[in-house]
Amino acid sequence: MYMRGQVILILFISIVCLSGIACATEINHSFLTGPYDSGPEVTEECIGCHEPQAKDMLNSTHWLWTSCGDCECGEIEAYKDMGKRTVINNFCVAIASNEPRCTSCHAGYGWEDDTFDFNNASNIDCLVCHDNTGTYNKIPTGAGAVDASVDLAEVAQSVGSPTRDTCGGNCHFYGGGGDNVKHGDMSSALSNPSVELDVHMGLLDFKCQNCHETSDHNVAGRFAGLPDSECRVECSDCHGQTPHTGEYKERLDGHVDAIACQTCHIPQYAREVPTKMYWDWSQAGQDIDPVPTDEYGKATYNKKKGSFVWEKNVTPSYAWYNGSSALYKLGDKINTDGVTVMNAPLGSRNDADSQIYPFKIHRAKQISDAEYKYLIVPDLFGGENSYWATYDWDKASASGMEYVDVSYSGEYEFVETSLYESINHEVPPAENSLDCSDCHLETGMMDFETLGYEGDPMLVGERFAEEVEDVRQSVEQEAPEAGEESSEAVPGFGIFLGIGMLLVVNILRGRR
Repeated sequence: MYMRGQVILILFISIVCLSGIACATEINHSFLTGPYDSGPEVTEECIGCHEPQAKDMLNSTHWLWTSCGDCECGEIEAYKDMGKRTVINNFCVAIASNEPRCTSCHAGYGWEDDTFDFNNASNIDCLVCHDNTGTYNKIPTGAGAVDASVDLAEVAQSVGSPTRDTCGGNCHFYGGGGDNVKHGDMSSALSNPSVELDVHMGLLDFKCQNCHETSDHNVAGRFAGLPDSECRVECSDCHGQTPHTGEYKERLDGHVDAIACQTCHIPQYAREVPTKMYWDWSQAGQDIDPVPTDEYGKATYNKKKGSFVWEKNVTPSYAWYNGSSALYKLGDKINTDGVTVMNAPLGSRNDADSQIYPFKIHRAKQISDAEYKYLIVPDLFGGENSYWATYDWDKASASGMEYVDVSYSGEYEFVETSLYESINHEVPPAENSLDCSDCHLETGMMDFETLGYEGDPMLVGERFAEEVEDVRQSVEQEAPEAGEESSEAVPGFGIFLGIGMLLVVNILRGRR
């Protein structure tokens, strides 16, 4: 009778799941009693009811770590097969040859090398996103294997919709090797933030999914540092294009075409947990005791990784951005005259699809081939010639470049690089957003010349002001030749032209 009841329950769950209802939040999973000796055993139970969801997961960027196959954003096609597992960064450099360490953050089990089977649903880790106990942990160097201390039956019974702790605590808060190391605007402080730190999560108790809507296990959101994210999430998705109220509504709404909401509404990031701003790999390998710390209590040196600079309450850097980036790819030449930018934001003042966005710029000194002048993918972890096993950059470089099948000259150097990180979180209450004087006039912090203006646009002209001049020149060029009837002879033509020019100016200002 008990078994019959279980079968009926499972059939009911299957019907509910296939009907599209959110099973994880609606169904009691107490029947998942185990015992389970490994994560994949739990996954097999999950797939028994959730086979369609498993198939969706196999096509998701969280699984592939490249762009998904069926994303509906047109520009994703340009980034096909590119993503976290194929591009180079200036944190731990690359996934390739370092999989067992890097893939402890992957939503899967067993990704140890380049033979991992991305078509095998049994490798999916359902619990890392759906655990609601807060006890689920992976072995940091175990290619996604679950820590032996975890009660898998308890975790399996708890499953539900992802929380800020599962999205952040199990993954994004600790990207780059520690709390708030990488992003600058995503730290453990967002697990239970104050209203002052983030008004959406602290006041409205938003989950990540409130903004990052999910369809077929593809999570909306585009991170500037990687091309594998899905369609962009923008503030206007909820707030619209005219979000302001009050006396200065029209003037503030007039900024929306040129200024991203985040630019005014996130005046500083890393406001509670410091973030890493500079990483010098060339200093690694030294035995320094005691390890130095900074004013925030953060270690500024690690033998395996080199030296660091941390900052808190950081003012963002600003750049025009249209949602795409010029990505550095394996084998691309470095900038031998300066800093190599890993992912320069694309956009400009004259690009109507661009807005001024805030960024964290992470700067680093990382290893490069001294002869071929391209960045090296070093074998940092795992192999007998890896850097963390030998502290020998030459051996690590030869091993890593052989793994990715790119030539290594045998000579290396360290070069300066920079990586742009999107700033989208830690939105304080509106009264803490930037004022006019924070950006404009003599007290303003905005570098308008770098952004393509001759100076402060309040003084020298707005975004599309040059188009007004183009219209004026066009009108002059179309003036009648000598001997033709002059427009000046037409009564009221000058007034008509003046009114027309004013209309053009107003229209173009509206596009600002």
